[in-house]
Amino acid sequence: MFLHILKYELKNGLRTKDLIIWLILFPIILGLCFKIAFGSIYEKTEKFESIPVAVVEDTENPAFRQVLEGIESADEPFLKVSFVNKEKAEKLLDDGDVEGIIFSADKLSLTVKEKGLRETMLKSFVEQYTVREKIAMDAVKTSPEKAQEVISALTEETASSCREIPLTQGNPDMYIQYFYNLIAMVAMYGCITGMHITMQNQANLSALGARNNCSPTPKLINILACLTGSFILQAICMLICISFLAFVLKVDFGDRLPLVYPTAFLGGIMGVSFGFFVGSINRMSEKVKTAVLMSITMFLCFCSGLMVGNMKAVIAEKLPWFNNINPAALIADSFYCLNIYEDYDRFITKLISMAVISVVFIILGFITSRRKKYASV
Repeated sequence: MFLHILKYELKNGLRTKDLIIWLILFPIILGLCFKIAFGSIYEKTEKFESIPVAVVEDTENPAFRQVLEGIESADEPFLKVSFVNKEKAEKLLDDGDVEGIIFSADKLSLTVKEKGLRETMLKSFVEQYTVREKIAMDAVKTSPEKAQEVISALTEETASSCREIPLTQGNPDMYIQYFYNLIAMVAMYGCITGMHITMQNQANLSALGARNNCSPTPKLINILACLTGSFILQAICMLICISFLAFVLKVDFGDRLPLVYPTAFLGGIMGVSFGFFVGSINRMSEKVKTAVLMSITMFLCFCSGLMVGNMKAVIAEKLPWFNNINPAALIADSFYCLNIYEDYDRFITKLISMAVISVVFIILGFITSRRKKYASV
């Protein structure tokens, strides 16, 4: 009987318009909007790019040229160098094509047009090289036969000091949090399917509920089969959502994409459990319950940062405990921990919290729904 009910629950769910619209089509449309709005902001404003610089060689300096060539040969070079004459360099600087001009004479000098982070980095590079060059030249005067060895050491040391050191192996794009919250919203929208379980198992809420209560099938078996069917349908929706974001929109979830799927599935289970609990606690109509669930879900997603990126940080400052019980925040944070942190401690903590909340919702839903009595059906 369990499998029979499960089969028809799956068929019924696939015919439900709410499932298609809110759990499949709406996330795809919203994901496209997020990609258009935030897809290139990080690359254009936050991501480090090679600093264009013009080099004017007043006198030949093979050691400095060798250092620059070593820097440019890196996978993500610190500098993008153009060797030009003074007039051309000044024109490039005025046109904004380079951030500064390095004059290579007896002593390096730097000319910049504005003051900013990149100009400060260029100044630091020139000062660093000057200090190390003096140390190297003193060593050459002491041991002339080791001149090439000293120059090679100077080149390697300067080039290595200018390499990029990532803070994390994951995706550092701050705007990816909107996609995390989009997935959290899809997971929480599972509350609609969870609510339908109570609607079809309570005689005072629907005609189908009245028929099910007259059935000889134990109510516990009926509800368990319906819950299992909803969990499967929600997992399919989460699978479609993650796959669309990762493989169609090319959203970078880091190097642990296989773990993103089970995390999303657990989030979907929590969403269904939430709807199952809320749907069983009163006698409101289906439309009213849907409105209440959608309102609560959107509030939780708002607090998690779906509409305002730093809202979760604001809430963490004012009400630090709330993010630990907000289902949407837990789902989004689990993706963040999976992407950013090298260890799994925080990630596992989030998963445990999600599992505990899901179990609590399911138990409370059973308690409030299984012992209802009716004068007649």
